[in-house]
Amino acid sequence: MYRCLSKFTQKFRVPRLKPHQKRTALLKKHYTTFKLLTLRERTPISKLLHVDQALNFVGSTVAVAGWIRTTRVQGGGTFAFIEVNDGTCQRSLQVIVDNETIKNSSEIADLNSVPKTGASIFVQGTIIKSLGKGQLIELKASNLKVLGECEPSIYPLAKQRQPLEHLRNYGHLRSRTSTISAMIRVRNQLARATHDFFQNRGFYNIQTPIITSSDCEGAGEMFHVTTLFSKSSKKSGTLGPTSSTPSTVSGEPNFSHDFFKKPVYLTVSGQLDAEIYACSMSNVYTFGPTFRAEESHTTRHLAEFWMVEPEVAFADLHEVMEIAEDYVKASITSVLEKCSDELEHLSKVESFNSKSSRRKESNAGWWSKSIAERLKSVSDHKFSKISYTEAISLLTQSNKQFEVKPEWGVDLNSEHETYLTEAVSNLPVIVYDYPGKFKPFYMRTNGDKKTVAAFDLLVPGIGELIGGGQREERLDVLETRIRDLNLDLTLYDWYLDLRRFGSVPHSGFGLGFERLVSFATGLENIRDAIPFPRYPGHASY
Repeated sequence: MYRCLSKFTQKFRVPRLKPHQKRTALLKKHYTTFKLLTLRERTPISKLLHVDQALNFVGSTVAVAGWIRTTRVQGGGTFAFIEVNDGTCQRSLQVIVDNETIKNSSEIADLNSVPKTGASIFVQGTIIKSLGKGQLIELKASNLKVLGECEPSIYPLAKQRQPLEHLRNYGHLRSRTSTISAMIRVRNQLARATHDFFQNRGFYNIQTPIITSSDCEGAGEMFHVTTLFSKSSKKSGTLGPTSSTPSTVSGEPNFSHDFFKKPVYLTVSGQLDAEIYACSMSNVYTFGPTFRAEESHTTRHLAEFWMVEPEVAFADLHEVMEIAEDYVKASITSVLEKCSDELEHLSKVESFNSKSSRRKESNAGWWSKSIAERLKSVSDHKFSKISYTEAISLLTQSNKQFEVKPEWGVDLNSEHETYLTEAVSNLPVIVYDYPGKFKPFYMRTNGDKKTVAAFDLLVPGIGELIGGGQREERLDVLETRIRDLNLDLTLYDWYLDLRRFGSVPHSGFGLGFERLVSFATGLENIRDAIPFPRYPGHASY
């Protein structure tokens, strides 16, 4: 009968082994008959390694597909351990390959030719209990197929740990590393928690424009969007402005000949557009990409980044501050619940990089904790709320020497934010009622005529995570504010209409999503908190 079925099944008899070969004896003490499975019948490694289900698979025949993290030949060359990861979870599945596996795998001549780090494989075998530490099960391979070869000598992601800065040179491969894949899973959980938080509270998700004619921040650091150059380039065969590019008398591009017949840009924020829908649907939020043409090379800035921006009708400053605190706590709690393996790995990475600038310059109380412990303290405690005036008082009364002297009327910079969050409270701090001169035009002017109803939510290690406030709903005050900042009033005529026709008090905030990811993962550089970072001089893929 077995001879007739030999094309589909195989049968192995394991001889008696010596005592010191305990592991191998455990693997092969029974007859094993298996049917070759297909790629479509593969089991996600996340399902196999789930702590509540892993042991239920013992004795089962399964197939997995993934990329090799490491290969180790042991037992005097009698068997090999392969760590396989398919990206569905942080942990890898240990696969045991021996000579019996080689006999059934036509592509592998011997254990020395077992594929190495980076190769992709398809493995079928039996799940057994693991004798090793830190894992419940292993896969005893009965058949192994190489899906994609990988030459170790030229593979840029060596087995040993590599600096994250080096990995940025290989954006097409770095997601295969444990650290970047951990970041992506945490980022995914934060995105899911964001939608859950607002949807469960009756907010509507609004997709605001990426191409805009409005400068929300009033800073002018925006990317132009134009077809003028592409039109002239077709005629001249060169890229960029040419003599045939439409221009004004002064030599500036003539945007009346452009696609939109006027200057347009990539948006720096969806807030102004979100306000339109908040003033008709009460509670809305945006979650999308934004852009800023700022020549910044700091660890906290990107040219392309994502923003979470809720707007709430009939809400004042203090109500929206509570929403911001609740949102951060809900997001952090979801990561603690769903990403424990990722946080454990990222804490090891952070410990390895313990000489980072943040750790050297910051209070040891915050950084002495693991990432999970820090996040737990954030989710469990009420955030401190202090006015800008109180913050300046705390800074001036401290014994710390700041590079920029803190005084009323000076904007808080990173060293001030670090002191307030790490030296004063070791927790997030909300600072509100800032001087109006360094806040956007749309912030509501307070009764003292000097401050506005704006707030920043500061967190340890990051600084400003959220900026928001109550919007100016009074038409005359808003018009004066726009003029005082020398902005073109006609560009904001539609925005002023929201005040002319049924104006209401309303508030909102903007959260830089990559900063939230950086805070949750402990990754110091924001370029490692996004799949494809865009910053000056870098726009690959």
